[in-house]
Amino acid sequence: MTKARLMTPGPVEVPPEVMLEMARPITHHRTAEFRTLLGEVVELVQYVLQTKNDVFVLTSSGSGAMEAALVNTCPPGSKAIAVVAGKFGERWRDLCKAFGVECIELDVEWGHAVDPALIEKTLAENPDVQAVFLQHSETSTGCAVDLEAIGKVVAKTDAILVADCITSAGALELRCDQWGVDIAVTGSQKAFMLPPGLGFISVSPKAWAKIDANEKPACLYFDLKAYRKSMTKSDTPYTPANTLILAAKKALSMIKETGIENVWSGTKTRYNALRAGCETLGLTLFAADPSFSVVTIKLPESIDGAEFIKLLQSKFGVKVAGGQAHLKGRIFRVSTMGFVDPLDCLAVMGAIELTLSAMDHPIDYGQGLAAAEKALVEG
Repeated sequence: MTKARLMTPGPVEVPPEVMLEMARPITHHRTAEFRTLLGEVVELVQYVLQTKNDVFVLTSSGSGAMEAALVNTCPPGSKAIAVVAGKFGERWRDLCKAFGVECIELDVEWGHAVDPALIEKTLAENPDVQAVFLQHSETSTGCAVDLEAIGKVVAKTDAILVADCITSAGALELRCDQWGVDIAVTGSQKAFMLPPGLGFISVSPKAWAKIDANEKPACLYFDLKAYRKSMTKSDTPYTPANTLILAAKKALSMIKETGIENVWSGTKTRYNALRAGCETLGLTLFAADPSFSVVTIKLPESIDGAEFIKLLQSKFGVKVAGGQAHLKGRIFRVSTMGFVDPLDCLAVMGAIELTLSAMDHPIDYGQGLAAAEKALVEG
């Protein structure tokens, strides 16, 4: 018998007490009880995002929140900047194309962060840009950008800053109001420690000005004006995922009880432990500008990436993610966000050593583990 450990960067393991919340008898959503619950969850999301801006809970994945951000702020024929530095940056570009928005694509080498100066230059050359779309943490590469610096650049213009925070909210330092993030989107199945099915979106006054000027957004279900109207009564315009929202209250309360700064530092400590262990084994980090929520490690050329991931799970119960697009078979990705503790990191590190050994890669047993332990102690 092998204990399963879900260490992918989404979905992540869900705490038992959160799972139990979803086992409660289902209630109706058009009730005072639900409206109170929704209001409490919104306040908790505001805490995690460090914002006083409006927050809405969408019954969708994080991609639904991304779509809502674009269609509400950018009418067909308008212009936007999309930073493409990974698979999910491509999603911003593809959303622009799908809804008739002229996309200025800033291509950045995968694993590298966009230079804020490039965004500043592009905005100066295109003063009619409605929005800048990017990833705070690019899940496909394990790379993070300097969102604070970019926020300062965008704030000087008429454009709004829209950030995919799906693998950063609740894992990396994120201060939406202080950094000038006009719209932040995230999803339930990452650092929020929930199953898939909820999207979250925050909207600043500057973003509302864009939305209100867009008289006929290319959407119905994701029309944020409808959500704003419903939220005056702490309600939703369409049927919400009651049980997930109930679980969200529990999971987000756990984050608040821990303290968001402690959550951020804990994620970084776990990242440093896995990074130190892998580097001690001679493995190298893929991301030049790393996100602490996703460790991306290059595999030696002698190792079949697909076979490595398969063996890691079948023999040791550890499920990690592989690379996407041209990185398929070249890297593996391990989550350090959410319901992960130091002993999980050590278990994963040991499994990596044993898997590499089983694939005839030379290993000095225990070196990676020792390095990971030392990093955990040092914090």
